[in-house]
Amino acid sequence: MAIRPIVIRGEPVLHTPATPVTAFDKDLRALIRDMFDTVDAAPGVGLAAPQIGVGQRVIVYDFDHDSDAPRRGVIVNPELFMSPLEVREPHDSEDEGCLSFPGERFGLVRAHRVILRAQDASGQPFTIEADGWFARILQHEVDHLHGVMYVDRLDAIQAHVAHKVTKKRGWGIPGNTWTPGIDRLED
Repeated sequence: MAIRPIVIRGEPVLHTPATPVTAFDKDLRALIRDMFDTVDAAPGVGLAAPQIGVGQRVIVYDFDHDSDAPRRGVIVNPELFMSPLEVREPHDSEDEGCLSFPGERFGLVRAHRVILRAQDASGQPFTIEADGWFARILQHEVDHLHGVMYVDRLDAIQAHVAHKVTKKRGWGIPGNTWTPGIDRLED
């Protein structure tokens, strides 16, 4: 078990679709343990394997929610089905952040309801129906598996601000990471 460095926008693994998991073995279990250690130390509510430099379709989450889904879980090889998106400006309550774009938050409209079909750490299939913030988390993390960051989905004005942040902090190129519990991020 280990806390792994989190890669930052510009690292190729964040911008490349992840590959499906085919081996449900000790290596996968070790990756999942490291992902939980990392998201707990960050702290975060979700983490996709590409965020720690691993191009596999694996997500962990740890979110206190009101649905029947477990508070803490593992998602492997997910498929996500969403309710239609509203065409509108995001509300302040829809600000989203990302461990791979640390210290920043931007408003983003997401589907309010999703159905996720996936496998667990043993390869057994399951389904989660989620709404609200849990649905947002699932959409955010599944985006990572498609090589999409939430800042890639921002409207033109917010995308410009995100671009300025990327440039100011020297991100947008390979090699930038931060390690939870070790590195202090800029405010």
